[in-house]
Amino acid sequence: MTGTWSRLLRSTPFRLALTFGFLFMLAFVLSGAIVYEMMSADLAERLDETIKETYSVVAATYTENDLEDLVTTIESHAKLSPTKEQLFSLTDPAGNHLAGNFTAAGLPEGFSAFDAVLPGVPPDTEYRAFSGSIGHYSLTVAFSLSDTEELETVAMMSFGWATLIITGLAVAGGALLASRVQRRLDGIAATMVDVSHGRLDTRIPLTGTGDDIDIVSSQVNAALDRLSGLVEGMKQVSTNIAHDLKTPLNRLQMILEGAADKSTRNEDVSDDLADARVEGYQINETFDALLRIAQIEAGARKARFTDVDLGEILQTIADIYSDVAEDDGKLLSPPILDGTADRIHGDRELLTQMFANLVENALRHCPPGTTITLSVTHQGARILAGVADNGPGIPADEREKVFQRLYRLDHSRSTPGSGLGLSLVRAIADLHGASITLEDCRPGLAVEVSFPLLRSPGS
Repeated sequence: MTGTWSRLLRSTPFRLALTFGFLFMLAFVLSGAIVYEMMSADLAERLDETIKETYSVVAATYTENDLEDLVTTIESHAKLSPTKEQLFSLTDPAGNHLAGNFTAAGLPEGFSAFDAVLPGVPPDTEYRAFSGSIGHYSLTVAFSLSDTEELETVAMMSFGWATLIITGLAVAGGALLASRVQRRLDGIAATMVDVSHGRLDTRIPLTGTGDDIDIVSSQVNAALDRLSGLVEGMKQVSTNIAHDLKTPLNRLQMILEGAADKSTRNEDVSDDLADARVEGYQINETFDALLRIAQIEAGARKARFTDVDLGEILQTIADIYSDVAEDDGKLLSPPILDGTADRIHGDRELLTQMFANLVENALRHCPPGTTITLSVTHQGARILAGVADNGPGIPADEREKVFQRLYRLDHSRSTPGSGLGLSLVRAIADLHGASITLEDCRPGLAVEVSFPLLRSPGS
């Protein structure tokens, strides 16, 4: 339990909750003090008005050379306040007491305050008084401040209890909110620990509220998905290298061993060396392609991005490969363009290589008589660039696998190639923020790459 409270006190959410609670409480105290001062001033002003009105009523009963009505009025008012909450005093010029329930001595004219020492009145009882002259006489009317002080005391007690309640709620609410946030942060930390231990399928649980922590957790989960995919890809690469490169390496070893045996018999080994060179070139090209894919996935080529026209790139591809397709008994038709701007932000060299790989893939795996079509169209805020053919196509369950490094369809293993062409296409598409899909043309295959449209500065 002590450890839990210690962690809670050290947690950032709890400290933030306490900080905001303290600031709220400080604002409450300051506003309460202002309200208390305003209430006290208003009560004092009202009391002064009451005293002045009472003085005026009593003074109005006096007429010149007729003191009897004034004395009677003062005495009747004094009798109405047996607890001496209200005091009245009428004195002559010599200071002699004429009427009232106390004798005012030494009080200045106008408003004043004094502590009364009277029988039956608690000591240090404060009074607010108003004194004035009526003819040759001095009249004083005083009201006790006990009622006002009692109201102020009640207000102060209420304010104090409210402060304590708010403080308790702030601490309790802060602890509750902090514990909930801390549990979610602990979930993130636990997920990171699992990932660091190699459990890459672990994900941060989401509450579904869409708050900041959920958004960050979703982004972390997306990064973990990407990381898991990369690690799985590396595992797949290792497996595919072990299977697909073992054959050419064994073949190279057998060629070299055969050449060595012929050399010991003084036979001509030039043909064996030529075969070994071809095998070495093929193996070297495979590793170059793997390194190129790794470089692209690292994003190093983004510094070379410029505004490029996809229509021009596809036209260049068509010009380069049309004769090659014709020599192979196939038809590469001119690109179909919709006449609008086809500009995106990207690397011209990589984009050219991507579409060249797609065309070469179609040329390599399609029989004579196949027609290959290039196209660029617009769909909302995206540009769709496609390479389609009416060849044998790719089975639906194999379409996602062909993007894996060194993966090759069974019927393609007898043809030249390393199985990295479509992997390079996927890496280039990802670098450009594009999505790539494979669709069935019935017959044939359509490869569609969707790029974000380049916006003009004023759009």
